[in-house]
Amino acid sequence: LGMEAVLIHPFSGLLSAYGIGLSSVFASRQQALLEPLAEESRAAIETLIAALRTDVVAELGEQGIAEDAVSTRPVLHIRYDGTDTALPVNFEHGSTFRARSDFEAAHKAQFGFVYDDKPIVVETVAVEGMETARQDKAEASAPARSAGVEVKPSESRRIYTEGRWREAGVYRRENLRPSNTVAGPALIIEPNQTIVVEPGWRAEITNLDHVVIRRMERKVRVAALGTEADPVMLEVFNNLFMSIAEQMGVTLQNTAYSVNIKERLDFSCAVFDRHGALVANAPHMPVHLGSMDRSVETIIRLNSGDIHPGDVFALNAPYNGGTHLPDITVVTPVFDDAREEILFWAASRGHHADVGGTAPGSMTPLATTVDEEGVLFDNFRIVDRGRFREKELETLLTDHPYPARNPVQNIADLKAQIAANEKGVAELRKMVAHFGLDVVEAYMGHVQDNAAESVRRVIERLPDSAAYEYPTDTGQVIRVKITVDRQKREATVDFTGTSPVMKNNFNAPEPVARAAVLYAFRVMVEDMIPMNAGCLRPINIVIPDGSMLKPAYPAAVVAGNVETSQHVTNALFGAMGAIANAQGTMNNLTFGNRKYQYYETICSGSPAGRMNSGRGFAGTSGVHTHMTNSRLTDPEVLELRFPVVLEDFHIREGSGGKGKWNAGDGTRRTIRFLEEMECAILSSHRNRPPQGLEGGGDGEAGSTKVRRNDGSVDVLKACDQTTLDAGEAVIVTTPTPGAFGKV
Repeated sequence: LGMEAVLIHPFSGLLSAYGIGLSSVFASRQQALLEPLAEESRAAIETLIAALRTDVVAELGEQGIAEDAVSTRPVLHIRYDGTDTALPVNFEHGSTFRARSDFEAAHKAQFGFVYDDKPIVVETVAVEGMETARQDKAEASAPARSAGVEVKPSESRRIYTEGRWREAGVYRRENLRPSNTVAGPALIIEPNQTIVVEPGWRAEITNLDHVVIRRMERKVRVAALGTEADPVMLEVFNNLFMSIAEQMGVTLQNTAYSVNIKERLDFSCAVFDRHGALVANAPHMPVHLGSMDRSVETIIRLNSGDIHPGDVFALNAPYNGGTHLPDITVVTPVFDDAREEILFWAASRGHHADVGGTAPGSMTPLATTVDEEGVLFDNFRIVDRGRFREKELETLLTDHPYPARNPVQNIADLKAQIAANEKGVAELRKMVAHFGLDVVEAYMGHVQDNAAESVRRVIERLPDSAAYEYPTDTGQVIRVKITVDRQKREATVDFTGTSPVMKNNFNAPEPVARAAVLYAFRVMVEDMIPMNAGCLRPINIVIPDGSMLKPAYPAAVVAGNVETSQHVTNALFGAMGAIANAQGTMNNLTFGNRKYQYYETICSGSPAGRMNSGRGFAGTSGVHTHMTNSRLTDPEVLELRFPVVLEDFHIREGSGGKGKWNAGDGTRRTIRFLEEMECAILSSHRNRPPQGLEGGGDGEAGSTKVRRNDGSVDVLKACDQTTLDAGEAVIVTTPTPGAFGKV
């Protein structure tokens, strides 16, 4: 961590009661204002501050604190007009001009952009008050003794530190006085804790009777921080890159507006090298992560020579780097300090609850062309040199034959994606400042090299040739053949023979099949490495033109991302003889009207299979598998945000495939509507059950039913759409996965 000193309080080993006792009493008051941030509003702001300060002082006075012992601080909660996010700004200076400047700086830091012409509003005025420091609460200083007083250890013990056993002096804390020093290696024994002083460090007792440990020997910078690959630093950088993506995800979750992104976590974040190759990702959605690099590469190709600091791009075009329309990818370049050269890229992809189309939720099973599925983002510059293009974005979302139903929500979620990218940009800059650009770029290459070598070791264990045929409910078939070139340590994954494009929306753009291949081989590695572009270096993917896995405009594609991706993954694991079929669907349920739009995927169980060592394993009940990794919305949030009641959601015990290693069990979910809603199901394995492997039993087929108010029950097709009246319910019974091995 690069720390040079550590402060240890005498009571740091205890609970927080001591700290609470020393803390100041705090009070705050706030009141809505909703006035423009302008000089004309300053009198109203100051009047409200004075009134709130009186209330704060009165509250503290009730707790026995005199007015002259209270310090107060006014805070303005400011936002752009028409937005939801208010940021706190200190107003002790009393200047509206400075408050505007501070707000814009905070907004730029959090979201990566500011507005040029949008009014700024003071939403709320707050006053915070606290008790000023009191002498009777301060920690007493101990009398200082002259420096250099030698304190002998009471005994010695052998401890293992820095790779070997060493003799360490043992010191009793009660025998140490201010200005005493203890050189490491040593142990300082206190009533509530033991302090270890490492070699090269020295502990000193301060006048407040605290222990300060300081580094006395300069930290040697290890050779591994050069550009040559080092096993230890490779693991460090693996985790650093993944940590950046995870922090991006936390930012996106915290700043998003829609239930789909904020609660279901249907998003993914990743970092890319300067060429757009995936370096690392957070453990988000595999179908996103394996295909996002195509989006980044498209942005690089289409905007070469016209990318500037402060630019951000958005894309969902299935035939130009995207997958399906609800998944919008936001891409941000990371420039060097001179703002001249692009070093890296940060990107986030979120599944938007509605981007238009013929049905609420943008997941209609009835679409036969991509234009019926919603609004197209094709290399849209969403932020231009730091200016958020809100008017142009709103026009894009609404100027369409089937426009977005809730553009305000789309815009809010896109802002959250921009903020997530900005977090990634900031963290990548910190990494470069700490390690140097040459080292960071070198290890971006090393982590991909390591992933490639890990996949090569998987390929070495595969048979020379293996094939698998996967029939689907639509009558289409996924055919895959994996052949191994042992001399080159490479594999060819050939989808020749897969069904052609059809007049449905199960067609999957090429990045989807590519994402499935990346995911499947990454799973086979069985080591903790990031899923990155290196995994695909030893793999040649063959997809014939005109295949359902390589469609051309204007073929519909919305199910390709969520359903066909699961079919391809099952086929790949079947060909490798590794895992039985999972449920082979995401059970995509959408419902809504002009006011509400909601989308969720419903889990089943995981299939049984075997590890590379040959050891079998059973499945797990009630979990998402393979290409999706989203959560379900909490029932309380679902029922608060939408006019529905979650009547039932349970695991169907005993429903998974049976074999030597049993599969996990599936689920059933019943949602009752309190308003009339359009409801659609986009699913698979309603006609045929997922298959077991090597003699393991098959799972069960799923079903979707509608319970009508007159007591009748409609059985929906695998891909169907209907209207439900208030009081009616949809019941989804998931398919269940296959088992592994004969009993």
